[in-house]
Amino acid sequence: MLDQTVKTPCIGVCSTGIGDSVCRGCKRFSHEVIHWNSYSVEQKRVVDRRLDGFLCQCVANRLRVVDVELLRWQLEVQQVRYVAHHDPHCWVFSLLKAGAGQIDNCRDYGFEVDIRYRDMSLAGLRELIDREFYTLSEAHYERYIQAPDLFREGA
Repeated sequence: MLDQTVKTPCIGVCSTGIGDSVCRGCKRFSHEVIHWNSYSVEQKRVVDRRLDGFLCQCVANRLRVVDVELLRWQLEVQQVRYVAHHDPHCWVFSLLKAGAGQIDNCRDYGFEVDIRYRDMSLAGLRELIDREFYTLSEAHYERYIQAPDLFREGA
């Protein structure tokens, strides 16, 4: 059974206040940031699942989780905040946000970097993933939320 609460994905770096349609911090849409506290649990879950899916996709394009239990253990030992019901690829991103520069051997943390990205630093990889996550969220917003002229009659 899922916990009845869904914690806010806010990380305290909101860019919707300066006009962005998609927050550069948490990747929610501006109206989701504004109305979050009035959303039902199910509405919050929908947003949570979308963000989890997008982030998972971006991480899985570059990293592979090889030992979920080791990863979970490291997160607990390192006291890194992560969302247990999210995909483990999202857990890796939480780990990278907390201390990418302190990881010498990825396998000690239960993941490995795809061969195409092994020349990048983990901090650089984290930034690349974050940019792709933002781009994916922004594209989704522009395609499905922003009222495109394509759907108006006569366009």
